[in-house]
Amino acid sequence: MPGLEGKIALVTGGSRGMGAAIAMRLAREGADVALTYVSSGDKAREVVGEIERTGRRALAISADSADAAAVRAAVEQTVAKLGRLDILVNNAGIFIAKPFEELTADDFDQMVAVNTRAAFIASQTAAAHMREGARIISIGSNLAERVPEPGTTLYSLSKAALTGFTKGLARDLGPRGITVNIVHPGSTDTDMNPADGKHAEAQRSRMAIPRYGEAGEVAGLVAWLASAESRFVTGTAFTIDGGANA
Repeated sequence: MPGLEGKIALVTGGSRGMGAAIAMRLAREGADVALTYVSSGDKAREVVGEIERTGRRALAISADSADAAAVRAAVEQTVAKLGRLDILVNNAGIFIAKPFEELTADDFDQMVAVNTRAAFIASQTAAAHMREGARIISIGSNLAERVPEPGTTLYSLSKAALTGFTKGLARDLGPRGITVNIVHPGSTDTDMNPADGKHAEAQRSRMAIPRYGEAGEVAGLVAWLASAESRFVTGTAFTIDGGANA
């Protein structure tokens, strides 16, 4: 894989789980990386330290993805402090699982603000600074494509919307040589959905490869999409779920 030397990346929600794995993988490929966090300041600083030990620059930015102004400011701060922006990874997300009849308007607003609107705001702000060869990559969910059980209606809605956003934005930015893609992870071993959790066995039973994914595997796919090798790939969804949706 060609490296990402000289590139500047921003990973939202990059203090833990998949976001941290993505931030560190991009740094190992040669990129300087900014990441946002909400409450995990200590973990964000740990990721920054690990990135700096690779010889790359790193920046942790406190920004709640539910706050549109904070999302815009995070992009602008990345550009101001690191010089420009070549790679945006819209990773920040929340999960609310309830029976449909118990969902509230506030649940809807919160889920869509973090999982959907933040990607729109960050991408729009970033695109104003991006040059030919830049990348926008969003992290969706395999639940955007197939919903095997009740309770995830609102989450699936918020992630499915990102697929349409990705396809539309790929058309808008393609003439500028900027690619836009989405990655749909399945069950991945993180603190949000641990491989030893109470629902883990049911999730494994739906997979062709009956194990949880690793955050580093998702990060590897993102790193490829950020690389020069993917320059003719845009408007596409990549599912990485061990065959759960096969």
